This record gives sequence, structure tokens and C-alpha cells, in this order.
Amino acid sequence: MKNLTSSIRVLVVGCGNMGASHATAYKNIEGFDICGIVSTGKSKEVLNEKLGGGYDLFSDYYQALAVTKPDAVCISTYPDTHEDFAIKALEAGCHVFIEKPLADTVAGAERVVEAAKKANKKVVVGYILRHHPSWAKFIEIAQTLGKPLVMRMNLNQQSQGTMWDVHRNLMKSLSPIVDCGVHYIDVMCQMTRSKPVQVSAIGARLTEDIPEGNYNYGQLQIRFEDSSVGWYEAGWGPMMSETAFFVKDVIGPRGCVSIVAKEAGGSGKSDNVDAHTKTESLKVHYADIDTQNKFIRPDQWIDLKDEPDHQELCNREQAYFLKAIKENLDLSEHLEDAVNSLKIAFACDESVRTGEVVRL
Repeated sequence: MKNLTSSIRVLVVGCGNMGASHATAYKNIEGFDICGIVSTGKSKEVLNEKLGGGYDLFSDYYQALAVTKPDAVCISTYPDTHEDFAIKALEAGCHVFIEKPLADTVAGAERVVEAAKKANKKVVVGYILRHHPSWAKFIEIAQTLGKPLVMRMNLNQQSQGTMWDVHRNLMKSLSPIVDCGVHYIDVMCQMTRSKPVQVSAIGARLTEDIPEGNYNYGQLQIRFEDSSVGWYEAGWGPMMSETAFFVKDVIGPRGCVSIVAKEAGGSGKSDNVDAHTKTESLKVHYADIDTQNKFIRPDQWIDLKDEPDHQELCNREQAYFLKAIKENLDLSEHLEDAVNSLKIAFACDESVRTGEVVRL
């Protein structure tokens, strides 16, 4: 058994936005050492230079895994590689941090979970909102509003330049409501802690830049066993509207809570990853009324001082990954939630493609 008091040697696979942020976290956190950087293109050289240079660079993941013999692997590649890369890492005796989604199919995600159990290794999925104190507060307040809940969320991205390249590549394997939707489906499931029973969804192909049969705009609706309902919308591309692209709102019998991101929700921010997690303020409205039907309690504004930026959130994710390894945390519920949110997202994708309601 490896010495858990020594640094965890981590192989960084994928050097795009998320991979670079995770690599920066590994460089900054005591307890991790980067033993290699992998990408098929020049992004590994760019990241190596950004980190100060001196790291071993690889174009082939399997070669890198064999040569570096890491303790852990960080996977931030396109979703169609996730399952195979994760299982190969686990079979090599590595812990795995993997960007969401866990795999590009539900069956694939379940195979990764089984491989983690068999290898007795940790797998942490990159649900970045779980590490944001304001989002945790958002969920906590939502749970005080009574049942049923009405959850309204979206994240439309008016992408151009390199971000449109990234989105087009992502859509070769996943739709926006699957890739982005798993985050917000996970949030909804935490808010209700109720079983989802059916989904319906619609989608549209707004560009010929993506393959026939794919779609770059989607909207899903979820019905839960406790009568709560959730709505989520995601669209990618240069044609997307920035009007109301940032809606994060929950309503219950006792009132509502909303994320009001005045700056992050502004024009030109929809394809900025730093803006996607910002909350800035929570607005809580109370439904209490008097005998004249007038509100009794004023709205409450909650400005949380701990407002981490995107890099700091990645730092916190990796600190949690380190803690999971060093303290042997039980991640079974974490992985169960990851598979569950993916099941719901793919059911929504099925609903778009068939035009039918899907019962879960």
C-alpha cells in the first residue's frame, strides 16, 4: 500500500479550461505533485509554460499512464473518452478526479463506479457547484420554503471564437442539456431530496455547424414524487440571446429565493466560465401576508462574503479530492448522485429525440 503521508502524484489529462484550472490547483496545493501532462494538441505546451515548465509532456494517454505510474489521474477531456480513461486509470491502481459527466452513457457511468469499487479507489466527479458556499446556502434556503418546490434555472451561452469550437466539439458526444444540465439537475435533487418520476424536454438545431440529428438548444422539465417540478434551459452558439440567460430561482409555498448576479448576469458574460458560478447576492422573498393580503416581512438580501472565483472553486474541489484519498472518505453517495443526475439528463435527451414524456 502506498504511503498516504507522501504527496499524491497526479497525471493531468486534458489541458483546456478545466484541465488547466485543475493543474493550477495541483501546483498550488501541498500534497499534490504533477507527474505528467497529456493532450493531443499544443495545449500541453501552453499549460506547461503557464505552470513554470519542467513537466513531462505526452500526446498519448495510455503511454503517459504506463510511463509515469501516477497515484491519481485528473480527466478533463471530452466526455466520449471519460469511461475508458477512468477505467484504465482505476485498473492501474489510481484514484480518479473526472470532470462531469462521469461518462457519455448511463451504462458507462455505472461501469466506472463498478471499476472504482473493484479497485477500492476514490472517484470524485467535478460537480463544482457543490463546493460553492453561496450555492450551498441557495440549496439550504430552498429546503425551508415548503413543498412542492418550483425550480427555474438556465444557462444559455452566446459563444464565439474558441468557446464555439469547444461547444461544437462537446456536441459531437453530448447535448447542452446533458453536459450542463447534470449540474443543475444535481442541485434540484439536493433541494427536493425526492425521487424524480418523469421528464419531458424539447430541443432545436439552430445551426448547420453541428451534425444532423444533434441540437444546440434544449429545455427540460422534471416532475418529482413530492409534486415538485424543475425547469432547465441551455443553449450554445453565436445565435443565442443574452436576455435572461442567467435564471436561478426557486419558489415554494412559503416564498422564494433567487440568485441575483447583477454583474455575472450582464451582457457579454454568458460564455465566461467565471460568471457561471457567481452568485453575488441571494434574494429571499417571504409569502407571509396579513388580513389585508399585504406582505408582513420585507425581502431579505444575503450577501455572502465568501465568493470564490472559478480558480478558487477548482482549488476547493481538488482539496476535497485530496481529503477523500488521505482520509478514505466514503464516496458511494457522491457517485450514486452523479449516476442519478446523468440518468435524468439522458432521459431528457431521449424525450427531445422521441417527442415523448419519459417515465423514470
